[in-house]
Amino acid sequence: MTMKALTASIGGGGNILCSQRLNLSGNHQFIALNQFSSLNLRRSSSSHSSQDYFLQKPKPYLKLKLFIARAADSTQASVPQAAGGGKAIVEDEEFSLAKISFGVIGLGLGLSLLSYGFGAYFNILPGSEWSAIMLTYGFPLTIIGMALQYAELKPVPCLTYSDAQMLREKCATPILKQVRDDVIRFRYGDEQHLEEALKRIFQYGLGGGVARRNAPILKKIREEVTEDGKYCLVLVFEAKALELADFEKRQEKFTSFFGPGITAEVGKGEEQNMYDVRLISNTTL
Repeated sequence: MTMKALTASIGGGGNILCSQRLNLSGNHQFIALNQFSSLNLRRSSSSHSSQDYFLQKPKPYLKLKLFIARAADSTQASVPQAAGGGKAIVEDEEFSLAKISFGVIGLGLGLSLLSYGFGAYFNILPGSEWSAIMLTYGFPLTIIGMALQYAELKPVPCLTYSDAQMLREKCATPILKQVRDDVIRFRYGDEQHLEEALKRIFQYGLGGGVARRNAPILKKIREEVTEDGKYCLVLVFEAKALELADFEKRQEKFTSFFGPGITAEVGKGEEQNMYDVRLISNTTL
């Protein structure tokens, strides 16, 4: 939406104030104020019968002020758009206990009990009769919380496009759904996501395999739809010590491990040392 306002005062020493507002990228507004001081409107003394007007050249102290302001329109909800293709990105709002860090909960609860227990024991806080119980349960909860945080493997980001979300329930295989659910939740005790799958596919320490220290690391996943309308789960790996050829010669192993009912394709990622493994479901509507 474009808004222009012009207020003019005609006469000696009159001022003109121009205000223009433009929408930029849907989320920001650009306001430009041009103030021209002492723009005299004079009547031209010509031989013509009609009355002509002209503006003198503005004085050197013309001022231009630019402001950037954040748009605040609560009546219009903004839908995030993908960088390519203009597809809408769906936010993951599904609640699950697996998406909660039990290490943070245990450590926070344990420290709270310990703090209040010590305060009550020394009569700084009320409830001295409960201080022994709070200290008794506070110590193990704190230790358990610290242990869980130490062994915690954080979930990877998941980028889901709206068209892929609609196909997931009907076209994604049970294994693809399980892979997605496993990597977007907290795990404990594993060194990395898909550890067992990568161990078999890249054959750590075996002949023709790769060293464990050079193993690829899953950084994020992406749900999208192929050009022929099939559901696709993309695994984005970071592998600084590997080449694209190391993934290409294991393409069939990706297919067999995450199958049946899928076809695996590998390729270079958008960033350096990033590789995409596309698991395409063969199920169609």
